[in-house]
Amino acid sequence: MTDLLDDPGWARLLAAARRSLERSGGSLDGIVSVAAPTEAERLVVIGVTGTHRSAAAQRLTVPLAELDAFLRNAYGAGLADVLSVAKPLRDRPGEQKREAVARDALFAAAREGRHAAAGWYEEWLEGLRRDGTLTRVIRAGLPFTDVIRVLDALPAADEPMPIFAERILDDTKALGDGTLRGLVLRALAAWQQVPAPTNTEQERALWESVGVVPDDLASQILVLNLPASGGLVGSWLDQAREAGVPMRVTLHQLRLAPLRLDCDEVFVCENPAVLRAAAATFGGHARPLICTEGTPSAAAHQLLGYAANVRIRWRNDFDWVGLRLTAAALARYPRAVPWRMTGEDYLRAAGSGPTLLGARAESPWEPSLSEALSRVGRAVMEERLLDDLLADLAPTRR
Repeated sequence: MTDLLDDPGWARLLAAARRSLERSGGSLDGIVSVAAPTEAERLVVIGVTGTHRSAAAQRLTVPLAELDAFLRNAYGAGLADVLSVAKPLRDRPGEQKREAVARDALFAAAREGRHAAAGWYEEWLEGLRRDGTLTRVIRAGLPFTDVIRVLDALPAADEPMPIFAERILDDTKALGDGTLRGLVLRALAAWQQVPAPTNTEQERALWESVGVVPDDLASQILVLNLPASGGLVGSWLDQAREAGVPMRVTLHQLRLAPLRLDCDEVFVCENPAVLRAAAATFGGHARPLICTEGTPSAAAHQLLGYAANVRIRWRNDFDWVGLRLTAAALARYPRAVPWRMTGEDYLRAAGSGPTLLGARAESPWEPSLSEALSRVGRAVMEERLLDDLLADLAPTRR
């Protein structure tokens, strides 16, 4: 029978029969066909059906029941037995039922999760179902419950990733790479309402947004003219201030020793262009400025944790992500206030700009700002407000 499967006259006919039986769960009620048949295939079909077929025919069909009966008479084995010699027949309807049961079980487990009531969580789960990811997870036998365990443990408290992974999954490297990491990052992107990450920096920012630190040396914060004292880093920051030189500080460095910010007020912007312009314009006389470069890193939060008695003037781009980041900062830091994040500031600069994308966000500090963004439909980056921002950062008497 192995020779039969390799026979040029039989190969395509039996391949079509395999597809039909696997699709129907082994039913012999259907028919199979061969398009543009060769002479050898035409002779096989004539032999199986006992009916002459013209050499000019462009498609030849054979009832599966007749093919099964022929094989039993000629070889003492039915169609399913013949096909199973090469490899077992799949029961696709049975597989689909088992996968459906497994999917329902995963959904049930997921809906018991800590974040089940959140809109982003349902959006994430529905996306996995819609694009077939959950089915692929089931077929690969991947531990989806580990994904739920990770999400249930978030947000963490600026915990190094290996320690977090060991605590939750008993494996320091469990989140280092692979499908599990990808599924969690996809959930985090839905949580933070940002696109799925496409590079290492975006992945780091996502992890740090929920308190997991992949690398305390990679987590950085950019500062200008920040008067500080305490330990080596405090000394560095103060020397950089005296020189008017922007400086990057890592989370690792910030954790070396307690730090004190020796100022009453600090400004926080999102884009490095603002800090660069302040340095170029005012040098060492610019008012203290911290640049988050997007989503605040763990290093940013560590630094601002030393600002308990400092007034923090915070701003981001005028887009939905920017509104979310500003709202989160104002909620996190009791002494934080918006910095030029009003509806008036937005409307003055919103004559043109990129189309506003993503899900709407609110602006609790001024609801009319969110309404203005919805009405105008354009994003405004910080650089468009640069003259006003520089005026705020102009030096005062020292």
